[in-house]
Amino acid sequence: MEKTIRSEESKRKIISRLNRINGQINGIKNMIEEDRYCNDVLIQMRAVINSLKNLSNDILEEHLRHCLLNKIKKGDLSVIDEIDEILKREI
Repeated sequence: MEKTIRSEESKRKIISRLNRINGQINGIKNMIEEDRYCNDVLIQMRAVINSLKNLSNDILEEHLRHCLLNKIKKGDLSVIDEIDEILKREI
């Protein structure tokens, strides 16, 4: 299994964003338990989806600029298939 070595600062930022997303999800759970209006719940759900999408895009950019670029520099062109597979999935 391959690994991506991230700086402590990068890990801290990603984990902080994930913690905020987790807080948003817990907020939605509370809204359901409190019988909040569907529209309000849906707005919060869209916020979570957007937060995850933004984080996903940032990690994808990091992957392209570092992981894949390093492999290409080493002559490993199998990364073309790897990125093709990523892009075929809905991100």
